[in-house]
Amino acid sequence: MKNMTLKNIVQCCGGTYFGDRSRIDTEVEQIAIDSRKVVKGGLFIPIRGERVDGHSFIPAVMDAGAAASLSEEEIKNPNGSYILVESTKEALKKIAAFYRRSLGIKVVGITGSVGKTSTKEMIASVLKEKYNVHKTAGNFNNEIGLPLTIFDIKKEHEVAVLEMGISDFGEMHRLAEIANPDICVITNIGLCHLENLGSRDGILRAKTEVFDHLRGDGIVILNGDDDKLATIQNVNGKRPILYGKNQKDVYASDIEPLGMEGIRMKLHLYGECREVTIPIPGEHNIYNALAAACAGRVCGMNIDDICRGIETVESISGRSNLIQKNGITVIDDCYNANPVSMQASIDVLSGVAGRKIAVLGDMGELGESERSLHAGIGRYVAQKQIDFLYCTGELSKEMVQATQSVAGNRTYAAHFETKEDLTAYLLSVIKKGDTLLIKASHFMEFSKIVKALTTS
Repeated sequence: MKNMTLKNIVQCCGGTYFGDRSRIDTEVEQIAIDSRKVVKGGLFIPIRGERVDGHSFIPAVMDAGAAASLSEEEIKNPNGSYILVESTKEALKKIAAFYRRSLGIKVVGITGSVGKTSTKEMIASVLKEKYNVHKTAGNFNNEIGLPLTIFDIKKEHEVAVLEMGISDFGEMHRLAEIANPDICVITNIGLCHLENLGSRDGILRAKTEVFDHLRGDGIVILNGDDDKLATIQNVNGKRPILYGKNQKDVYASDIEPLGMEGIRMKLHLYGECREVTIPIPGEHNIYNALAAACAGRVCGMNIDDICRGIETVESISGRSNLIQKNGITVIDDCYNANPVSMQASIDVLSGVAGRKIAVLGDMGELGESERSLHAGIGRYVAQKQIDFLYCTGELSKEMVQATQSVAGNRTYAAHFETKEDLTAYLLSVIKKGDTLLIKASHFMEFSKIVKALTTS
């Protein structure tokens, strides 16, 4: 790893080195927090968790040939080198920030209330048409996941697309300090993490902490159709690039939904125009494509390569991923949920042929408004004329009651006490031609419902 000598690591994290001084200028081969993944010549960073303390694995990684380990405690008779630090979690972040700044690589940082991961995938798909791209894997977007993503950047990578997720004030400031982005994309300001952030104004304030560590010549890309983001007129002396559906710097027109086949639209990119097909359903993906077009242009790409990247993007498990099995279609969108993403997914379901079945669960971290926000989703289901709404979870009772209260609605709604009861019922009533949307916050574990429906 470039510049990642034990000496530099000691200095950047403020640690004290114990071990063979002749190896102090040796570059480590890799950095890991999982002892099973530490390679010979690698650095082990033990993390104290609720169930497991990584420090207990230090002797094993030393025996396996690790170059060194961090430690929060002095080690008696160590069988290898170690670096004593006050906090391994803080050291992890400092080392990642140091490594990022040692790399000659452009970093695209992505945040927002909804659509971070799908926007990350779209941007990476576009940029790969010209560059060797490294991107955040899965949901590695927090103060542990982001450093690990950065440690996986290799010398062949030319651009890194990094997702940054938060739930409280101060977190984005710390994440941005690690990522130090050249390009910052904010997707929207929606209703999520209200327990800590209080309101959309609070969310805006927390998300825009990312500007604290934007590089001096950095560029900001914003969803100009978002009323909160549209208020940002200047960042570090530069006007942000705006994208949207209505005559922004980069915008879409002639939008044509293609059902489950995706969306066709015209992409307007600084005076140029091309027709492009997004191969993933849902009009919210228009914004993902526009953000990717902006990032591609900032990175010097032409409109043809940008469109090719948009048209070859792939969906991922748990994020509006379409699964067709036994004559039914499952929209697997069970990774997470908030009111904005719920409505977007219901919009996708409303456009399909055949019976439309919404299988919804609780949304987390919505604060004092949680019940009214769940009720709002129930009314939206009725408004979009979904055929069936099946729910489980305490808060989801509000969805069912609200759906049933809408006068003249055609939606049949029912609540189940357990996920198992709901799954068993679904397996007994679904038939060929049905489309089911499966969506809830991650803690509801709705992936088990998806598995039951698609493996039976």
